[in-house]
Amino acid sequence: QVQLVESGGGLVQAGGSLRLSCAASGTIFSIDSMGWYRQAPGKQRELVATIARRGTTNYLDSVKDRFTISRDNAKSTVVLQMNSLKAEDAGVYYCNARLLSPTLIYSDYWGQGTQVTVSS
Repeated sequence: QVQLVESGGGLVQAGGSLRLSCAASGTIFSIDSMGWYRQAPGKQRELVATIARRGTTNYLDSVKDRFTISRDNAKSTVVLQMNSLKAEDAGVYYCNARLLSPTLIYSDYWGQGTQVTVSS
């Protein structure tokens, strides 16, 4: 079993910063990509940022230059540093990890979600 545990959400004023962390634990052979998704009320879940094992990153256009994703492969952790937060950044943020098994099968795992609220 694999677990993803998130931390760092909360309430912040517009223009402020938050740091989300996620740690993967359990039976892990290899983690391919890690990332963060978010879901606002009444909207579909959307990709915010991902980072590949070797460090290649991908961001939602609206968060580029404000958010930074990083990971520690040795610790199986991923961090999302969010700066200059806007009201539209609010939502539940979910950590994702795409694991690779010894038989080369990919599986997606999700955290329980952490709430980010941005007050204007």
